[in-house]
Amino acid sequence: MSLFTKKDFDAFVKKLPGTTFVDQWDSHVAKVGDKAFALLGDDEARIVVKCSEESFEILTALEGIGQAPYFAKRKWVQIGSGAPLSQDEVAHYMIRSYELVAAGLTKKLRTELGITLPGK
Repeated sequence: MSLFTKKDFDAFVKKLPGTTFVDQWDSHVAKVGDKAFALLGDDEARIVVKCSEESFEILTALEGIGQAPYFAKRKWVQIGSGAPLSQDEVAHYMIRSYELVAAGLTKKLRTELGITLPGK
């Protein structure tokens, strides 16, 4: 499995409640409640996700991971396919991004989409 391929990216994201896809910004974009939480570059060489402030500082210090263009102010990172993260770690950050974005949705919308978040 490689989350850097559209097939595996889609299969992984489809397991998360309330997700949809759209192609925009030269990327394949995964959304929850119409808000982006992960992007797969059209070249399948990068994944962009939202992360916590602490993770942002740690991840952007690693080779192959940097601030995501146009998203960095909001703590988004761009993970290159050659970054020193395992597929499980990339999956972890995709799930965490999903949770961070879903937490910003209204409780009513989360309920409608079947989303339950840890600690909510």
